[in-house]
Amino acid sequence: MMSNETNSTNQPSEQSIALFLQTGDADKLTDILVEALYEAFRTLEDEIRLDTVH
Repeated sequence: MMSNETNSTNQPSEQSIALFLQTGDADKLTDILVEALYEAFRTLEDEIRLDTVH
């Protein structure tokens, strides 16, 4: 059973992304997006473990 809770503190906001795009700091934007992706995978992995261990 997957949790419907999301942790928005780990996700970049649209405003943050727009600011990075305006300033042209693509490396920093990439770092933020990669970290958000890793966090999403960690969350999914945790959910899978909870579903398989009864």
